[in-house]
Amino acid sequence: MTEDALTGPEGPGATPLRTPAATAAPGAGTLLRLLRDGRPRTRSELAAVTGLARSTVTQRVDALLASGLIGPAGEAVSTGGRPPTTFSFRPDARVVLAADLGATHARLALTDMSGTVLAQNRADIDIAQGPEPVLDWVVDHGRALLDGAGRGTDDLLGVGVGLPGPVQHSTGRAVNPPIMPGWDDFDVPGYVRGRISRPVLVDNDVNIMAIGEHHVAWPTASHLLFVKVATGIGCGIVSEGNVYRGAQGAAGDMGHIHVPSGADRPCRCGNTGCLEAVASGHALAEALTAQGVPASGARDVVELSRNGSVPALRALRQAGRDVGEVLAASVNMFNPSVIVVGGALAMAGDHLLAGVREVIYQRSLPLATENLSIVSSKAGEGAGVIGAAVMVIEHCLSPDHAESLVMGA
Repeated sequence: MTEDALTGPEGPGATPLRTPAATAAPGAGTLLRLLRDGRPRTRSELAAVTGLARSTVTQRVDALLASGLIGPAGEAVSTGGRPPTTFSFRPDARVVLAADLGATHARLALTDMSGTVLAQNRADIDIAQGPEPVLDWVVDHGRALLDGAGRGTDDLLGVGVGLPGPVQHSTGRAVNPPIMPGWDDFDVPGYVRGRISRPVLVDNDVNIMAIGEHHVAWPTASHLLFVKVATGIGCGIVSEGNVYRGAQGAAGDMGHIHVPSGADRPCRCGNTGCLEAVASGHALAEALTAQGVPASGARDVVELSRNGSVPALRALRQAGRDVGEVLAASVNMFNPSVIVVGGALAMAGDHLLAGVREVIYQRSLPLATENLSIVSSKAGEGAGVIGAAVMVIEHCLSPDHAESLVMGA
């Protein structure tokens, strides 16, 4: 898949969540985009909106009908004579396979073309096993989900994958990932396509979580930050409704920004004093263990806090303050309307969030925080797979790419 095919018209820095208006004469893909809003329309209404001749609309509607992407949706009110037929988008016409790969787990889901999860699977998998065994698990269990839903690979629109490290979105390759030995520059799309001949899109896990959260809970928010606090710490940035990735896909890597409380604590990136070195699940578990409260990772920290462990609650509150230190600067620079805090540590309740809010409201400008919402994730653990699915749906059903999909029906 070419760089243009993956990045779209806005270049590699941003991938559209909202499809831009077509500049060429509207084709079947543009009609599909109109119908994806869920509102049934007649041929006459489509002709009026697009400016196309009725005969041209009929031809393109027939092509969409043949592809199965749209279907009849009843009859409109007659203005005299036979009532005209309306047509609407069929989200169940194709399915999407979505994988959210973390440092120590994998979540896999089968969705329809609205992003609704139809079936899913989760397993404890170490990303350090390397790309082949992990991606083989994705493909093998993806086929099992397809079989269980009574669908075949012919029904598969595409595959979306999220990785726990920096990803060059235009190529789908990981770039110097600190916790992913063997993954650097590995051709993830090419490997998966070799086993499932469908489009494959890859991004880092925080970006797909941002897409998923935006889709589920904040579809009208133009400026959103999604912060994942788990084994690692990262931030997905939605700007003007688009995911912003930066020049090399490294935008939002807030876990390696220096924080005052970090002092000289070493970080896995090779620097010292990084946010991740003091506020990640691994860092909190180490600190608690040193205090005589055994913990091996983020989930243990969450469990301790739920059981009322005072050291764990204090550690979470301080981690929130440390995250807030970095986000306060981001609020002043980016001025988001929503900050969503997710990831494993966010499952502990309001303790982490309270620390984040405390520092942001203290250190950010009043104008920037006047209408700012700082909330927990509403999509929860499903944000990643939903986001990976939406990434594929928006790409494959964009006007340009939907044309080839319809022609190949």
